[in-house]
Amino acid sequence: MSDTKKYLVGIFDDDDILMHAVKDIRGAGYEITDAFTPFPVHGLEHALGLESTRLHTAGLFFGATGTTVALSMIAFINIFNFPTDFGGKPNFGLLAYVPITFEQTVLYAAIGMTVSFYYLCKLWPGKTPKIIDERTTDHLFALTFELDESKDSEYVNAVSELLKKEGAIEVYQKEV
Repeated sequence: MSDTKKYLVGIFDDDDILMHAVKDIRGAGYEITDAFTPFPVHGLEHALGLESTRLHTAGLFFGATGTTVALSMIAFINIFNFPTDFGGKPNFGLLAYVPITFEQTVLYAAIGMTVSFYYLCKLWPGKTPKIIDERTTDHLFALTFELDESKDSEYVNAVSELLKKEGAIEVYQKEV
């Protein structure tokens, strides 16, 4: 099975034109596969109809894991492994360990969310990214439409004409 896919690519030179095009193209009933921009475009994810990410929920669970590990480690050390009598003070004075627990929570959440993000985006060390158009990393914007066997030349012509009508400076097909 081939790992390559064929796309119809529309290139834009302004983010406002891109946003207007996305709204009109989705309004016409066409499914946009992805959008590539050189900088974040506010509201683009909503215009594309993308669902909200659940990465923040993963961050909550990673942070809770960090809190649990920190408190468990502190309790084990102070109560069982190396109990020390500090003038009658309790072996497990929770308030004294709030900074350590907080830092461990932040560390686990940050590392866990970073690893999760890279895994979900399939960005691991040594992987060569599939770039639709090199110019989208510098100054241009791109909308892509995945082409498969079910999409005939009539579909390609209709989407190409719509892209040009919406202000695309270039429309072409690319296999990635």
